Amino acid sequence: MDIPLNILVYLALPALLSFSWIKYRGLEYVLIHYRWVFVCIFLLPASVVYDSLIFLRHWAVFHFNSAPKQHEKKVQNVQRQVRKWKDDGSVVQMCTARPGWSNISFRSGLYKKNLRNIEVNLFDILSVDTKDEVLHVEPLATMGQITAFLNPLGWTLPVLPELDDLTVGGLIMGVGIETSSHKKGLFQHCCIEFELVLADGSVVTCSKNENTDLFYSVPWSYGTLGFLVSAKMKIVPAKKYVKVEYMPVHTTNSMVEKFEEECKKPTGNQFVECLVYSQSEGVIMTANMTDEVEDDKINCIGRYYKPWFFKHVEEFLKKGPAVEYIPLRHYYHRHTRSIFWELQDIIPFGNNPIFRYLCGWMVPPKISFLKLTQGETIKRMYERFQIIQDMLVPMKDLKESLAVFHKETEVYPLWLCPFMLYNQPGMVHPATESDAMYVDIGAYGTPKAETYETVSTTRRLEAFVRSVKGFQMLYADSYLDRNEFHEMFDHSLYDKMRISLNCRSAFPEVYDKINRKARA
Repeated sequence: MDIPLNILVYLALPALLSFSWIKYRGLEYVLIHYRWVFVCIFLLPASVVYDSLIFLRHWAVFHFNSAPKQHEKKVQNVQRQVRKWKDDGSVVQMCTARPGWSNISFRSGLYKKNLRNIEVNLFDILSVDTKDEVLHVEPLATMGQITAFLNPLGWTLPVLPELDDLTVGGLIMGVGIETSSHKKGLFQHCCIEFELVLADGSVVTCSKNENTDLFYSVPWSYGTLGFLVSAKMKIVPAKKYVKVEYMPVHTTNSMVEKFEEECKKPTGNQFVECLVYSQSEGVIMTANMTDEVEDDKINCIGRYYKPWFFKHVEEFLKKGPAVEYIPLRHYYHRHTRSIFWELQDIIPFGNNPIFRYLCGWMVPPKISFLKLTQGETIKRMYERFQIIQDMLVPMKDLKESLAVFHKETEVYPLWLCPFMLYNQPGMVHPATESDAMYVDIGAYGTPKAETYETVSTTRRLEAFVRSVKGFQMLYADSYLDRNEFHEMFDHSLYDKMRISLNCRSAFPEVYDKINRKARA
C-alpha cells in the first residue's frame, strides 16, 4: 500500500528537526540537557513499579516469617557454588554475581566479566532481639528496608546511612557513615558479628571475641576474604521525631570552629552535619531525637511535594537560625529524593513545585536504572564533567581541606559529616595510637574550577588526602597506584588473613577491584 506524501512529510519533519537540533547543539549537549525526557517518561514509572514489587516481596517474607527458615538453605547454596568452583580446578578467582549496574555507586565494575560469579541472593531481615538489642540481617537488606522495619517498633541503628538503596553488605565490606558517626563511629563499628562463606566452602562466624583478626579485617575488604552471608548489629531505642537546629555561618573560620564545637559537645547532638554552599557560607545542622514537639514547627520533609532538603536548608542562609521537628524516618532519608543534589543535573526542574506535586511521588529514579540505561557516551561524559568523591580527613585539617577542594573542584554544595575513627585493627585507623575525629567531605556534581580535569584533579586530591593521613572512599574512581594505595590503607592484618584463609587464588585483592582500570 502506498503511503500518501503528506503523511511521509508529517513523519519526516520532526525527525529532520530533531536531527538538525542534535547536529547544531551537539550530541553531548542533548544527552546531558535532555536526558530528563527519558528519565521522566520511562525510568520514574519503572522505579515505582520495581519498588512496589520489592515492597510486596518484603511484606510477604515478613508476615510469613519465612526468612529465618530459608537462610540456612541460601547459605548452603553459596557453599555449593564455592565447592563447585574448587572441583572445577579453581581456574579463575570468584566474586558475587550481583551485576555492577545494580549497586549504589555511579560506576560499574568490569572485573566481574573475568571472574567466576557466585550467586549470593540474601535480601532479608532475619530477626530482631529487643532484649539483647541485636538485629540479624542478610547482606542485601537495604537501609530503607531496615528503617521501615525497625522504626515502627521503636528501634533504630546507631549509624544508619542515608540513601534507601544502600545495602548492609556494601556498608560493611565498603564503608558507611551518617550524621551520628561523630558519636558512634562508622557503620562497621555498630556490627558485632559477621557470618561468611570462605574460599574452601566452609562457614565461619567472627566477632570481637571469636576469630578476632577476621572480624577486624572484613570492613573495607570488598568481598576479598569471603562471601558475607549475614551480620548482627547493635540497635538502639528510637523516638518519633528529630529536633533539628539550623545554624547558618558566613565565614570559613566560623564554619570550621562552630562545626568542630558542635561535634565535640560532651552531652548533646546525636546528629551533626554541615552543607557548604560556597567558599565561605554553609549551614550547620545539629539534631536530637525527641517525642515532644512544637506542632507549628513540624516539617515532614520526606513527603513527595516538599522541597528537596538541600534547597530547603539553603534558605536558612537568608532566614537565619531556626528549629524544626522532622519525623525520624524522614530525617534518615532526607537526601534520598534528590540523591543528595545529583538529581538536579538529571532533572533540572525537579525541585519546581509543579513537578513535585505532579511527579514527586515517583522520585527518585533508581540509581541502578540510571546506570543500566546510561550508555557509553553518558558514561564518558560523567567521567569528564562530574565528580563523585568522598574524602575522609582529620578534623584538624578541615579548613585546609576545604580550601583544597575549592581550588581543585569548586563544587558546591559539599557535604560535611563528622565521624569518630576508633583505634582498632584493620585497614582504616588513625595514624596516632588513639581515637581521632575525622570528617567526610562529600563532593558530588559538576566542577566549576577552570583547571578541573578528571584524572589529574583526582590525583591531586588523593595526594593531599594521603599527606594528612586521610582516606578515600572506594565506591568512586580511585587513581592511586598500588604503592600509594598501600600507603593510605594498612594492609598488615588484611594480608595476614589473605594468606591464612588461602584467599590469593580465590579472590582478587581490594586494589584490583577498586582501581580505575577495574571500573567502567
